[in-house]
Amino acid sequence: MLYFLASLLEFEGLLNLIRYQTFRAGAAMMTALFIGLVIGPKFIAMLRVRQGKGQPIREDGPQSHLAKRGTPTMGGLMIITALILSMLLWMDLRSPFVWACIAVCLGFGVIGFLDDLDKVTKGHHKGLSGKARLLAEFAVAGLAAWLIVSEINTNLYIPFLSGYSIPLGPFYYVFAAVVIVGAGNAVNLTDGLDGLATMPVVIAAGAFMLICYLVGRVDYSAYLGIPHVPLAGELAILCAAIMGAGLAFLWFNAPPAAVFMGDTGSLALGGALGAIAVASHHEIVLAIVGGLFVLEAASVIIQVFWFKRTGKRVFRMAPIHHHFEQLGWKESTVVIRFWIIAIVLAVIGLSTLKIR
Repeated sequence: MLYFLASLLEFEGLLNLIRYQTFRAGAAMMTALFIGLVIGPKFIAMLRVRQGKGQPIREDGPQSHLAKRGTPTMGGLMIITALILSMLLWMDLRSPFVWACIAVCLGFGVIGFLDDLDKVTKGHHKGLSGKARLLAEFAVAGLAAWLIVSEINTNLYIPFLSGYSIPLGPFYYVFAAVVIVGAGNAVNLTDGLDGLATMPVVIAAGAFMLICYLVGRVDYSAYLGIPHVPLAGELAILCAAIMGAGLAFLWFNAPPAAVFMGDTGSLALGGALGAIAVASHHEIVLAIVGGLFVLEAASVIIQVFWFKRTGKRVFRMAPIHHHFEQLGWKESTVVIRFWIIAIVLAVIGLSTLKIR
């Protein structure tokens, strides 16, 4: 909105800074952080009153988690509110990328909200049926893929190889939807400990903030040998807003958590990262930068597959962060070490920008 006013009214002086993506990225981060910190206490108080017993805690999980009973969930509502308001304020609303990401944030957020609501209402951790959830997620992701592909080609670019891509044609729509849905669910599976998913999302968003800015510049993308995507620089502002909203939420989610993110937030944030990766033509790099999320999702897939075939478990408990808890690691130890892994993977992902 402010960018449109700056262009329309031809702001000068300090107000002319609004035209620059780097300034708006910083402003979006601080705006989302400020909104999140301001609305946080009221949101938490409201959720605590409305939910009563809070998020159901699994009896078969780590026993230390039983002390978290009564903690409200759906804290993702705080994140989405801060994120969307910051996006509307600082991003160029004429870009289809903006509306694709808003569609994913809100759409996945609604799906996650309904899932959290079902859990809280019924006092059970199962939530909505997996098939219904996936169907709804693919419907939202399909819409976002259609909006994004209207502005980009349908090639899949390979990291480490300059100028090399695989033309997917119409199949790219399916691929893009799978990336968005996969990212949403991978972050959702990671969200099992206080702060475990939030900080890696902030780290991944920081990495993609740089990627999107470079991809959106003709000069930098040509120098680095990466695909140039006009308007992709606007996504750097979205990434900055995700960082601000995530840090604000982490203020209240730090151990001992006053609120849980819930599927409301994890699905929305993961889906947004997937949409950003598709729009910037760095889908494979997302698997590297967000390697922690891939590891968490893979541990569940491996556990379920192997148990159905042999009746035995590969891990003591899945997702894998619970496996390390069962080995005797403290929750804070698991969280901090996983944060370190997320940082290392983000650096490796960013290195692909030059090694081509």
